[in-house]
Amino acid sequence: MQGSLKYYLSSSEMASSVSVAVAKNQEHEIDEHVHTSQRSPWIRAMMMGALDGLLSVAAVMLGVGGGTGDLNSMRLAGIAAWIAGALSMFLGEYASVAAQRDAEAADIEKERLMQQTPEHRAHEQEELAQIYVNRGLSLETARQVAEQLSAKDALRAHARDELGIDVDDMSNPLQAGLVDLVAFTVGAGIPLLVGAFIPDNLARLLSVGGVSVIACALFGFVASVLSGVKVWIGTLRVLIVGTVSLVATWGVGYGFSKAPGI
Repeated sequence: MQGSLKYYLSSSEMASSVSVAVAKNQEHEIDEHVHTSQRSPWIRAMMMGALDGLLSVAAVMLGVGGGTGDLNSMRLAGIAAWIAGALSMFLGEYASVAAQRDAEAADIEKERLMQQTPEHRAHEQEELAQIYVNRGLSLETARQVAEQLSAKDALRAHARDELGIDVDDMSNPLQAGLVDLVAFTVGAGIPLLVGAFIPDNLARLLSVGGVSVIACALFGFVASVLSGVKVWIGTLRVLIVGTVSLVATWGVGYGFSKAPGI
């Protein structure tokens, strides 16, 4: 009897230990669970800038190289494409994000003004509750949630749940512009460094084109890994688009060089 009791207790303790270990393991897995969509804005900015720099400069160099075998002309065209493209990316991203931030600030100010009177506060709180009802809460629960969130910080609650704006993480125009500029420069540097010092035109064209195609595949692979999509799909997609762009631009330059009177 005592032996059976001891066996039961030891078995219970072992089961309890296993349960605790499983719970801790699940908790550890939950803590390490990361959503790849949280990286998407930065992935988009960096990959768009790097690919734009790579393809813009490589395509210009191949187009000029297809029309003329002069190293200086090809090098100058690549440098001009790099500077113009980097500045364009910076200014375009800065202007667009600045406009977005101004719009967000204007919407937040409107919400702040709506909190000035009791009537408007009640209306805004009911509006917030309706948002939670649309998300699946009962009306009573939604009103309780809206009341508690409004009591803590009504402006933040409305900005987040009504406007989709995080007051603590608003758009940064300068940061966004610099990210695009640096990413573009990194991409542009690949064909420039490869093709700027090769005297033979055919070898230069093959080097610039080959390295650019490999870089397209690499960028596609990195973006796929970071975003969580199938690697072969992301890699092949960027590889095909990049290769077609490079070949088409070279073909245009070559065709114009053979056209009579040009």
